[in-house]
Amino acid sequence: MTNDMAMQLKGYGMTTAQILYRMPDHPQLLQTYIWQHYDLAPDFPEMKSFLKFWQEKLDGPLHSVRYVHRRLISATEWRALKGEFILN
Repeated sequence: MTNDMAMQLKGYGMTTAQILYRMPDHPQLLQTYIWQHYDLAPDFPEMKSFLKFWQEKLDGPLHSVRYVHRRLISATEWRALKGEFILN
C-alpha cells in the first residue's frame, strides 16, 4: 500500500491553500503561492506548521490564506476485492 493511500485511510484529505503574500522589496505588491498537502480537517496541523515556518523563516509577510479540503477516501469506503482484469 502506498504512503498516500495509507494517509487517506487514516482520515487525511487533500488540502490546497492559496497564499497571498507581500513582496519583501515591494510591499505594495502581492504574490501568490499555491500549497498542496495531505492534512487532517478541521485542525489542519500540516498547513499550520507550514504557515508557522513561513512566518518564522521567509521574508514575504503573509497577506491572506484561502484553502479548500477534500477527503478522498475513508476507511468505510475501502474494501478488498478478489479479481483482476488484465488488458493486453
